[in-house]
Amino acid sequence: MTVVGHEGDLGTDEPVPVDKAPVDSTGEALTAKKRFEFLYFAVRNKKLLIGLSVVVLFALVALLGPLFVKHSMLAYGPPFRPPSAAYWFGTNYFGQDVFAEFVYGLRESLFVGLLGGCGATVIGMTFGFLAGYKGGMIDEALNVLCNVLLTIPGLVLLILIAGFLHHTSAVIEGLLIAGTTWTWAMRAIRAQTFSLVSRDFVGLAKLSGEKSRSIIVREIAPNMSSYLFLVFILLFGGAILVAASFDFLGLGPSNGMSLGIMMEQAADWSALPLHLWWWFVPPGAAITCVVGGLYFANVGLDEVFNPKLREL
Repeated sequence: MTVVGHEGDLGTDEPVPVDKAPVDSTGEALTAKKRFEFLYFAVRNKKLLIGLSVVVLFALVALLGPLFVKHSMLAYGPPFRPPSAAYWFGTNYFGQDVFAEFVYGLRESLFVGLLGGCGATVIGMTFGFLAGYKGGMIDEALNVLCNVLLTIPGLVLLILIAGFLHHTSAVIEGLLIAGTTWTWAMRAIRAQTFSLVSRDFVGLAKLSGEKSRSIIVREIAPNMSSYLFLVFILLFGGAILVAASFDFLGLGPSNGMSLGIMMEQAADWSALPLHLWWWFVPPGAAITCVVGGLYFANVGLDEVFNPKLREL
């Protein structure tokens, strides 16, 4: 993946050269001209607009959908009803309104994905900045921890942890995902930090007596802002997929509803053999569209941030 001033894959562990970013007296890495340039290319990038439109559409459905729900998610009505004016997404095996389940399931899936993505980004940034800036024993210790976690598949680790929990909520699920998906982000941010530590403006900050935390927050992080945002988008989409897989295995919240739980219930009660396509198609299509939209937005932002990829 490439962004402005960054060349290479996010998964690489090699330092990547960063173009010099002008830093003004307030410490901002992006000047007003650069912000205007970003907006100019952003509104003209079709991939970015399509991706954001899809994600915003489903976010609005999750936020405003409850206003249009006609039946309670727990209410029982006529079973096996196909989509109609009374039941927009039909009813399931038990006569429950699939649209109501979809709206609240979409809301919880986005919440878990957002919590997991934000948490993983914060952990990856903290460890990545610390390892890249400090180096030495701290870097080696964090690398050992990262390498150990990388050898264990994240979903397997989640299943093992879930086996010791008596109750799983959406918040706990999001935090578990954050704690198991930050490793590659840490390695990528560490590599970028290595390349910035040797820059002149960091050296001047050290000579002026600034503390390490201040240098990372005011000097290094702003020069990686676009890179960090792309990392968050990837972690957000990945968290949604991990949560859906976790819920589909029956390990998700027992007192809630999510897109993964909808698909798990549809599989358990033979929705496919019974030709109840309206039970499993909406959640599957929503997961595909949201994750696909995030991917399109990520590619579009990559082109906007990187002048070499821009389409004039």
